[in-house]
Order: sequence, then C-alpha cells, then structure tokens
Amino acid sequence: MKKNQRLWYTKPAPSDAWVEALPVGNGNLGGMIFGGIQREQIQLNEDTVWYGGPRDRNNPDALKNLPIIQQHLLDGNLKEAERLTYFALSGTPQSERHYQPLGDLFINFENHDESPEDYMRELDIDQAVATIQYKMKGIKYKREILTSAVHQVMVVHLTAGAGGKLSFMLDLNRHPYYDGTYVINADTLMMRGRTGDGGVSFRSALKVVSTGGKVYTLGRHLFVENADVVTLYLSGRTDYHGDDPEAWCLEKVEKAAQVGYEVIKKEHIKEYQSLYRRMHIDLKGEKTEDLSHLTTDQRLQRVKEGKEDVGLINLYFQFGRYLLISSSRPGALPANLQGIWNKDMMPSWGSKYTININTEMNYWPAEVCNLSECHQPLFDHIERMRESGRQTAQKMYGAKGFVAHHNTDLWGDTAPQDLYKPATQWPLGAAWLCLHLWEHYEFTEDLEFLKKAYETLKESAEFFVDFLTEDQQGRLVTNPSVSPENTYFLPNGEKGNLCIGPSMDSQIIYALFTACIESTSLLESDREFGSLLTELRSRLPEPTIGKYGQIQEWAEDYEEAEPGHRHISHLFALHPANQITVRKTPNLAEAAKVTLKKRLAHGGGHTGWSRAWIINMWARLEEEELAYENVVALLANSTLPNLFDTHPPFQIDGNFGGTAGIAEMLLQSHEDEIHLLPALPKAWSQGEIKGICARGGFTIDFEWEDMKVSKGKIHSKNGNLCRIRSSVPVEIIKDGESIGVHYEENEEVVVFDTEAGQSYGLIPKR
Repeated sequence: MKKNQRLWYTKPAPSDAWVEALPVGNGNLGGMIFGGIQREQIQLNEDTVWYGGPRDRNNPDALKNLPIIQQHLLDGNLKEAERLTYFALSGTPQSERHYQPLGDLFINFENHDESPEDYMRELDIDQAVATIQYKMKGIKYKREILTSAVHQVMVVHLTAGAGGKLSFMLDLNRHPYYDGTYVINADTLMMRGRTGDGGVSFRSALKVVSTGGKVYTLGRHLFVENADVVTLYLSGRTDYHGDDPEAWCLEKVEKAAQVGYEVIKKEHIKEYQSLYRRMHIDLKGEKTEDLSHLTTDQRLQRVKEGKEDVGLINLYFQFGRYLLISSSRPGALPANLQGIWNKDMMPSWGSKYTININTEMNYWPAEVCNLSECHQPLFDHIERMRESGRQTAQKMYGAKGFVAHHNTDLWGDTAPQDLYKPATQWPLGAAWLCLHLWEHYEFTEDLEFLKKAYETLKESAEFFVDFLTEDQQGRLVTNPSVSPENTYFLPNGEKGNLCIGPSMDSQIIYALFTACIESTSLLESDREFGSLLTELRSRLPEPTIGKYGQIQEWAEDYEEAEPGHRHISHLFALHPANQITVRKTPNLAEAAKVTLKKRLAHGGGHTGWSRAWIINMWARLEEEELAYENVVALLANSTLPNLFDTHPPFQIDGNFGGTAGIAEMLLQSHEDEIHLLPALPKAWSQGEIKGICARGGFTIDFEWEDMKVSKGKIHSKNGNLCRIRSSVPVEIIKDGESIGVHYEENEEVVVFDTEAGQSYGLIPKR
C-alpha cells in the first residue's frame, strides 16, 4: 500500500465513540465500521432515509406583510420589523425534514472471549476497503468491508486462518420507526420500516453466503456456525426512488451473491480508482519524516502537540477526496451536513443541507480536485428545488423566478427554516447554489451543460430582478435579509439581525448576474435579459472599506456583537468569488486581510468549516504562512480521531473545505490565468501534485524544489489560450522543443496557444 493512503489503528473504536469508526460509502449507501472483536457494529445510512414527507411551509401571511416589514426597515424601526418578520416570514411549520440513519448491523462472534493479538483496523483510501484483522487463540481472523457503486451493495468478507472457525450471530435492526426484521429464507433477512407519518418506506436486505459450516435463522436473527469463509451482502433502498424498495434490495443482494466477493472487490477497486487516482499529491519539507509507521490517532496527537507532519496533510487532502467520492455520486443525493454518515434520529441541525455556506463548501473540491462527476448530485438537487422555489418566490415575495433560504431538505424545501433571527430570513440560498453550475462550466466549458444550466441560473436571477429595491442612496439591495448568522449593534446599543443589503447578498447577486450575462454571450441568446442584468448589476453596492480598514459586513458600518464570529460572509467576494483579488483590487485585498486578522484575534476559526474557509481566503490573499498556520490549526483543533471534521459536533464541510484550501494554496485559476504555487509555505518547500484542474479545461501535473516550480505538464482539453503565472520564468515544451510564447509582467506570466487534446511540458526558463 502507498504511504499516507490509509487510516489505521491498533484498537477498535469504542462502542460509544462513533467519531472513531471508519466510513465507507458508494454515494447512496454508507457505513461506519467500529472494528469490534466480540461484537462488530456497522452503523448504516441510505441517503434518502429522511423523516416525513413533503409539505408546503410557505407562510400565507408573508406577502401582505412584506411591504410593511420593508418600510419598517427603511424607517429605522428595527424591532417592529424583526417582530413582524418572526411571525409573518417564518416557515409554517418552522422546520424542514431531517435525515435519519438506516439502522445497524451487528456481528456477534462466538469464541472471542480473549484479548486479541496483533490487532489492526484500517481504511485504505486508495482502494476504498476497510480491514480488521487480529489473532485469537492462535488463529488469524480478517474481515474486509467495502461498499460497491458498481453492484450497489455493502459487502463484509470474513475469513479465518483455520477451517470451521467462523461462528457468529447477525442482528439487523433499527429504533424507532421500525416495523421489524423478517426472515426471507434461511440465508436472507429483510428490515422494514417507515420514517414517520407520510415519510419514506425503507428496506434493507442482508444475505449470507458461507463456505463450509451452517447458516440458519432463529426469530429475526441469522446464525453462522463453524464456517470457513463467510460473505455478507447488504443493500438499502427507500420508495423515494419510485420503485419497490424490497424487490430492489433482494435483487441486488442475490445478484451480488452470484457474482461473488472476489469479482465484486476487483470491480469496486477498479471503478473507485478511476476517480480517486486521477490525482496524486506529495508535499515535502526539507526534513520531512516518514511517520507512516505511527497510527493515525498518534499522528494527529503529535500535531495537537505542535509537531509537524506533512505526510498527515497529504493523507487529509486525499481523505477529503475519498469522502466526496463515497458520499456524492451521480444518481445519489448530494452530500449533506454529514456526507451520508449519521447515527442520530434527531441529528444536529437535522443533518440537512445548510446552504448559507456548508453545502456549498462540500463541493469546493469537486472541480479543482478532478471529481467533476461528484458535483452532479448537487445540480440534480437544485433542479428538485426549482418548483418549490417558484412557489416560495410567488407566495412570499410576489416575485418571478425561484428562491431558497438558508436550508433545504430531501424534498427540495425552500421556505425559511427555524425561528432563528440571525439566519432564517436570508433569501440567497438558491442563488449561491446556482453558482456551482457556473463553476462547473468554467472548469469544463461544456456548452451543452451550460444550455441547460442557464435556464436555472436565469430563473434564480429573475427572482432578484423583482425582489431588489432601491435604498436611500439609489442602490439596488435586498430588503429584508441578514448577514448569515451574525448580529450587529446600532449606535444606541440595540442589537439587530434583520437588515437591508448586507454585503454578502450584493456579492452573491453580482456573481449570479455576471454568470448569466456571460452565459448569454457564450450561448448567443437571450441578449435582452443579459443587458437588463448588466444595468441592474451596475447599481448593486460594491464592497466597502469600513472604519477599521475592514471589508464592511453591512450596508451601514455597524459594530459586531461577535467580532470573532464563525461566519465570514462579507468576504464571499474574495472566496469563493473573485471580486476581490490581490492584483486587481489591492486596496480591497488589504481590507480583507484586516477582516480576517480581526476575526482571528477575537477567537474566529473555532469551528472546523470556518477554519477551512479561512485557509481558502488566506490562500487567495497569497499569505502562504497564514494559510499553512490554519491548515495545522484545522488538524489540531477541529479534527476527530477518524479525521472527520468537527464543528463540533461532526460536520463534513470542514473536510471538504480543508481539501479545497490545500488545493488553493498550490494552484489558482480564478483570474483568467493558472497561478502555480500562489501560497506555498516553507513547510512544503518541495513536492509534486498530479491531476489538479484549472478553469478553462486544463489539467496540470507539476513538481517543485526549493519553493520553485521545477517541471510540469499542462493538458489542454479545449484548446484555449493558456496563461501560466509562476514565481520563476518558465518555458513551454512540445515534442521536445520550446514553442513560441509571449511573456508578461517581467516574465512572471507566460502566454501560449494550445490545441485541444494536447499536452505541453513546462520547465524553468533556460
């Protein structure tokens, strides 16, 4: 196995320590593996197991009270506006549906009453296979667990070093919302249930195939006695998909059993590696130690003690890619707040899609880290949201287009979520999600995709054409809204959340309008709408520098109630957008630095996802050592023993944001150029990365030594003009010969033509 490609431990995860179990998944079906000795627990999830059914939660009193609320805000009557908003603009009922676990599979072993020898529990992220092995009474036991996207089953393969030594009882269950587990035949169980009134009906099938020994049922349990080799095949499905989940589950386990474990494993690894092995990373320092002989929790503890471990950062980066492949596949739902891994019937924040940062962050690594297909579930879910979003736009705002607030769920719910004044009334959720459609186009330049995506982008923009109103300075602003989840002080000391035109809103709308305008040009259609948006965009508030030299968060330069707040929404223009850049807007870039330093000085970055966002922002500001400092802080302060990110509690967004941040330190492409090593810290003075992607349809491999690019290869998918920025002048090689190029900015930028499908070498200029 390659170094830094596995998580491994010398003891099981405690039964009460879910955050030490190891995750497997195929996009739809997920499992958390504890690695127990007398009892193995695999906690199960299926991505469509959500409580309850769809509802219309749009407040019937919203539209008639909206102009009253807007006028209150214009008149400075904040408390009246907030009071009326609380009742008239909240969802009815207040909350969307929440995600639930599928159940648990327990394997209770016989004759395992002694302490094991040579115990090891590992997750090989290069093959997406978890392994537990140990010796008991002189016999070596081994079990491998994988979740196949090819065959749509989870497989547990158990072996022993001597014949007839595998004996155990299988328990497949769930509590509550559980009808029961039933015997289908002597080797197959079926778990049945429904997730509450009007909720989805779920099924999970478990089939046992044994070599030697005996397989039989008692009550709702399956027993295996004195077997040589045993393979368990497990499937899960709900009627959300519109088919018969029980028949589907049985078909999958029966077919898998016919195919057999060795073939399933081989096909699983091949299919998984077709995604995972697109990228390779090897960060090194001058004195990098090989610490792969230490367990993952030992290495993490060393980082918490202030010691360096560049290899762990390589592992963390690829673990983020592993998690995205495992929780977001075409045909599945998008990764939620916990990917697909959730143990609680009532999880924190419902384990929903929180779309004022968290869901978007889940997909920051998708394009740059060469996992474009894994972006597709998000696009599909945006389409599910459109009909609901149209209803919300019409019923609440009297507007065309579609809108969503700061959460959505399985059913694409778009009405306001919760009764939480700092967050609930924020109508930018769908707009931010739609920018992922544009990002996919920017990386792939797939015009057929853009033709379809444009209709969605346009419909999101149409809402703001109707909703934006003039403020007292004649600017077009949102009213009402909030700056996600922050609170300000009025000059009289009064606290407020509701406001007119918070900075993030204008920045998102600017990006959305720009994507639509550029789409009309690329598609050579709908130019009239593009012209309208161009005029409206010119009237949006621009990023403003406040009294402390910071980027202003609200239309007024208010004091913050929490200067170290976890959300840094007003720097959306810096990242993920590109309205603030080091070279094009240097004054705003300096103000962004002030903003970040002020947040951090007051305790900011205390949640994993916030720290991950800060990494990306420092990378965009080309502050390499500050970006690295926050990578280390993410590992030291916000990473659990199984490398899951913690808010706390566990949220997966920090994993994805951390992986994206490391990529952003090594390559950026948001300024119509490919910038190599824009934020390379001294701790990574040498290294290589292969398969990283850039906007414009480029894939890049490159190496560096002594902080400088030493060689590279650029593959052009679309034949675009290529601009490369590097700290050392480079020349471009084709077929062993230097090709004609154009240099700019004292040879920091090299510009050259490419042909579609061709690759070009890169070396330091001789």
